[in-house]
Formats: sequence, C-alpha cells, structure tokens
Amino acid sequence: MLSNAALKSARPKPHAYKMWDAQGLHLYVAPTGLRAWRVRIRADRREAVISLGSWPDVSLDDARESARLARGMIVQGSTPKIVAAKLAERLAQSAITFQQLARDWHAARRDRWTAVHAADVLASLERHVFPAIGEDLATAITTPQLLRLLGRIASTGAAETARRIAQRLSAIFRFARTRSIVDGDPAAGLVREVATGAPVQRQPALEDLGEARALLDAADRARVAPAIRLASRFLALTAVRLAALRGARWDEIEGVDWSTSAPAPAALWRIPAVRMKLAVAKKADAANDHLVPLSAAAVAVLRQARAIGGADLIFHRGGRPIGKGAIGALYDRCGFAGRHVPHGWRATFSSALNEQYPADEIIIERALAHAQKDKVKAAYDRARHLPRLRFLFDRWAEILLDTPGPGDWPE
Repeated sequence: MLSNAALKSARPKPHAYKMWDAQGLHLYVAPTGLRAWRVRIRADRREAVISLGSWPDVSLDDARESARLARGMIVQGSTPKIVAAKLAERLAQSAITFQQLARDWHAARRDRWTAVHAADVLASLERHVFPAIGEDLATAITTPQLLRLLGRIASTGAAETARRIAQRLSAIFRFARTRSIVDGDPAAGLVREVATGAPVQRQPALEDLGEARALLDAADRARVAPAIRLASRFLALTAVRLAALRGARWDEIEGVDWSTSAPAPAALWRIPAVRMKLAVAKKADAANDHLVPLSAAAVAVLRQARAIGGADLIFHRGGRPIGKGAIGALYDRCGFAGRHVPHGWRATFSSALNEQYPADEIIIERALAHAQKDKVKAAYDRARHLPRLRFLFDRWAEILLDTPGPGDWPE
C-alpha cells in the first residue's frame, strides 16, 4: 500500500506510470508532472477507471475514502458516469473555503432577516472571522481553532460579540452538514465555552431632562455627518429601538405632504412587523406593525433628512444604513460616554412620561412596542389608544425640547 512518504518521492518519468495502493486505487503519474488519483472498478462485467482528483490537493486518506464511496455506489447500481459526477461534486464541495461557505449560508438566510440584521451579520463575519479563517478549507477547520478565535474576540471585552459569532459559526456548519459539505459541526457547544463576561446591566440613560437636552444640543453642534445628527434627534423623539431607526424607509411614513411645509397633525410612522423585535411567526402579520405618531418636531427632522435625499432609507450613508455604533460614538464624543447610549432614550422617555402620567403606564409600554399577551385586546387597543399615544409623543417632544405645549389631555 502507498504511504505519504512514497507519494512525496514520486517523480515524473519519460513514460507515464502507476503507483498502486489497494482495491483498484492508484496514483497516475504523467510525464508532465500530473499526479492524479484513479480507481479501477468493474461494473456490469466491464472495467472502468474513475478520476478522484489530483495529489496533493486530494490526500491519500481522502482518495481512499472516495474510492470506497465509488465502490459502494457501483454496488448499489450506479453507473461509472454517475459515480464520477457525484465524486466530482463532492471534490468541489470539499475545496470550498470557509468564507465561500459563510457567504452561501448568508445568501440562503438573507430573505428571513431584516436588511439591517443581514448587514450586521455579514459585517461581524467580515471583521472578526474572515481575516482569521476565511481562506481555510471548510472541511479542515477544527474546534480548537475556532475556540482560539472566539477567545481572542472575547479577550477584547466583546464577550457578547464572541457568543453571537459562536452561534453563527455553528449555524454555518449545520448548513454545510445538511448539504454534505462537511461531516460535522466543529463549533457545536462553543457558545458555552466563551467567557460570559460581566453580568448584563441596565443600559446607561440620562434621567435628568436638563442633561438630556444638553446632549441633544451637543449632538446638534458636533461635526458629524448630517444623517447621523438627524438620526440621533429622531431617535430621541420617537424612542424606538436602534435597529428600527437604522432601517427606517420613506414609504413607512404616512400623513405628511412633502410638497408643502404645512403642518402634519396626522403624521405617523408605521414600522412593519417584519422589522420589529418579534417572534418570526408574528413578523408576517401586518396587525403587528408598530405605530409611532410623529410630533411636529419629528416631522421637522424628516423634512431636513428628505432634503439630503439619495435613498429609500431615511438615515443613510451612501445608500446604506448608518453604522450601528455611529450614534453611540457621537454621544461619546459629546462627553456622555458611560452616561447615555442610543437605547437609553427609551428609558428617558418612559421615566419622564410615567412621572407625569402614571395612569398611562400601559399606553407608554405600547409606545415602546412592549408586547401584550392578548392579541385581540392588543389589536383593539392599538386603534382605541392611538389618539392618546399621539398626545403622549407630542408631550414628550415638548418636555424634551423644553417648548411650551397646549397643556394636559382633556379628561
């Protein structure tokens, strides 16, 4: 039988020759230097030779495995032509790099995700994974290799990022396994192995309204792209999640006549359920769309953003969503690092309105898109409470911007 040492010593000769292993497997060495694996088999009392790839691209162990598969397929009734085609497909799959595999997985899943989430998933792989193992063959990647990669990410303080990437790595290998590209999942169980880091804490949020106004003022004066500055103000006025803001589109805005500067008292942002933080089954139902009444101040921000133009997205840089960390970085530059993050506006909104309108706690929760268990009641409440929601968002704009308002809601 052949050995790796014998293969390494094989040299071209004036005439082609064969180096035999066992059960018909041999290495064909041509005068040109080609060293090709072949297996001789018998099918229907006739002899056939099937190519199994070239050495060293195909190792001795892989060639033996391919020869074994070829013999098995012949026994099961496949023709040599079909066997050759299946082995060629297997060989092509085994040569796929991890980056190719990951991009195939991403393309297959993209329609199930929001545009923002799909972009974030790919960006995390491009930043943390592809530079390290992107060019490695998917079939050659090992569990210790992945564990070292995740350890390096976690060691920078990004434990949550490491956990998410571990989940994505496992999903990629499961995707490959179902397509017979790999035999197993080397990332299985690695989420538990990644350091958990510090306990999850409440996200920093300003409770003092004077400081909140100071932050908005500082952000307005900062030297930053207009789209980021406007996105920051709109986020504060609507108290939505950052993902909803980054994916906001013009066709989601209702009740505004963009051809005039007339007031828009019925302005509304209808965020499709598919972009909300919901269970997958709920995302397909338009009844779960989130309605955000827009104050005059919020509409004014949109008019400024519309003057920038250039994309279906409202807040964008070159047609792509503003960066996930762009607003947070802006707040850090303004001197509020560790004191307020983009998500913190939701807490500031809730605290301010609950203090003034404690009887509206449930409606304030609805304004923040916190789920209700009773679907029928939720659908009814959405229509019934929309006028009150509009009042609360108008009042929030007055409180945040310290502008006089019409007074309390009439009882």
